[in-house]
Amino acid sequence: MATRDNLIQVKHLKKYYNKGALRALDDVSVDIHTGDVMVVIGPSGSGKSTLLRSLNLLEVPTDGEIIFDHVDITKKKMRTPDGKMVKINIDEHRQKMGMVFQHFNLFPHKTILENMILAPVKVKKMDQKEAEQKALALLKRVGLEDRAGAYPIQLSGGQKQRIAIVRALMMEPEVMLFDEPTSALDPEMVGEVLEVMKELAQQGMTMVVVTHEMGFAREVGNRVLFMADGKLLEEGTPEQIFEHPQHPRLQDFLSKVLK
Repeated sequence: MATRDNLIQVKHLKKYYNKGALRALDDVSVDIHTGDVMVVIGPSGSGKSTLLRSLNLLEVPTDGEIIFDHVDITKKKMRTPDGKMVKINIDEHRQKMGMVFQHFNLFPHKTILENMILAPVKVKKMDQKEAEQKALALLKRVGLEDRAGAYPIQLSGGQKQRIAIVRALMMEPEVMLFDEPTSALDPEMVGEVLEVMKELAQQGMTMVVVTHEMGFAREVGNRVLFMADGKLLEEGTPEQIFEHPQHPRLQDFLSKVLK
């Protein structure tokens, strides 16, 4: 069973398509500890995003276990301590996982403030005034408090992605999942988003980050996973992965991306 320190346990996770002809995830196991900044790297099509999206069942695994807060969320039911079988509420678990995608998924017809308070008010039943105060505090944290009344179309890509991050924080998640959060941004906007993520890491937020930003992986991550062809081929500290890579596939990958 997962300990308090061991927030998520992934055991023998598999995701197959076409009756196993395509193995997006091929027997991946990893533990994610509270406070980890786990960065997942690898070539395109390696299974990085599939692994990340499986953590909150946006991708439903073919086989394996994902144990989050003592519950295997891949199962439909669980047994309570008194022996009763109860249905697992996946939406309840998803609320504990903030998700930030490549694209910002902001509602274009709502202001930034309205985008931010929608889920806390509707899902968590937070008082609207309380939600607005919390949203404004978070906007100030990322330097965008003056954009609360703006609409998404009036913001740059970097501003939208910073909004997407603090919108996820509105739900007070236990872990933040980032799926290539800077890949859709112009190069000059990447830094402002990575800076927000760096600050989150420094404040102790548990994070799983799929990215091509090797500088972020080296500087901010405390653990790095390297995936290729649906397999987890190597994991370690940034120093181990970048300075002393063991697997030939990782050595080849780094020789191309660190030029």
